Amino acid sequence: MLKKITAISLALTLSACANNGALQDNITSLTNKVDALSSQVSDLEAQQQSAAADAQAAKMSAEEAAAGAKTANERIDNVVASFKK
Repeated sequence: MLKKITAISLALTLSACANNGALQDNITSLTNKVDALSSQVSDLEAQQQSAAADAQAAKMSAEEAAAGAKTANERIDNVVASFKK
């Protein structure tokens, strides 16, 4: 009985060591995938920040153009008002 328990224990220990290598390979593979995803997230964050900056610049340009158009319309209104007098 003791020999059977020892043999089973030895077999389990050896199979655990064999699985340990496969487990380590899986961990390495998952680590590489996480690193790749982290890199992609960083790239996407940089692209998002760039797009946000471009959108802000476009918004400011549109506001400046609207202000310029308003000023031009006021000038035209003043010119028209001076001719009506």
